[in-house]
Amino acid sequence: MHGVKRVAFLINEPRDCWEGLRSTLGLLVENMWASVFFIDCEIDLPSGKTKADFEENLEMLADLEGEAFSNVAANAEKFEGISYATLEEMAGKIKTFHLVVPF
Repeated sequence: MHGVKRVAFLINEPRDCWEGLRSTLGLLVENMWASVFFIDCEIDLPSGKTKADFEENLEMLADLEGEAFSNVAANAEKFEGISYATLEEMAGKIKTFHLVVPF
């Protein structure tokens, strides 16, 4: 990924929320700028994962200066580390990334 410094992960299936967040964390650990966008889906966790597990990952995301956005208000209300943004606001943010990964 030569020249790619900013990566946006777009998640629009509830079943992909956990892995999408984990992928974002993986890039942040590699000193890339990454953010995750949960679009038109309510977050659903895989079997065996709890809200506390997801929140722990969101805390790591914030510690590594990543961001999480959703246009579903319930996600932002349920998880402190997710910021609510309209689809239009997210589109503006996504345009600033070098690589966009639909998950």
